[in-house]
Amino acid sequence: MTATQDTSTPATACCSPLVREPLAADEARRLAASFKALADPARLRLLSLIASHQGGEACVCDLTEPVELSQPTVSHHLKVLTDAGLLTREQRGKWAHYSVVPQALDALGDVLRTAHRSAGSGTCC
Repeated sequence: MTATQDTSTPATACCSPLVREPLAADEARRLAASFKALADPARLRLLSLIASHQGGEACVCDLTEPVELSQPTVSHHLKVLTDAGLLTREQRGKWAHYSVVPQALDALGDVLRTAHRSAGSGTCC
């Protein structure tokens, strides 16, 4: 065993839920709702714009021009992403400011990962 290996976590604990065992129906519905929220090009672009915006947050007023959509349409897309738990919303005066929920995106990525690879090892856990 090398110094970088961790034997405290069994291999099955770090691998994706899809690889470990079939998803329960309620978990599949929850995940599908999150993926559905991301399955729209405008929403995916909005999420990317917010995540890459200075400070990791953006006002709805800063998002309409880059996606070339009206403010009500952008607000609708942002509501869908917020309802899916992918964004948080903070009202400041008349404008809403949005931030990405990193844990929500990480959780979606983790579900799709077939194996957790140790740094440089190329093996699961």
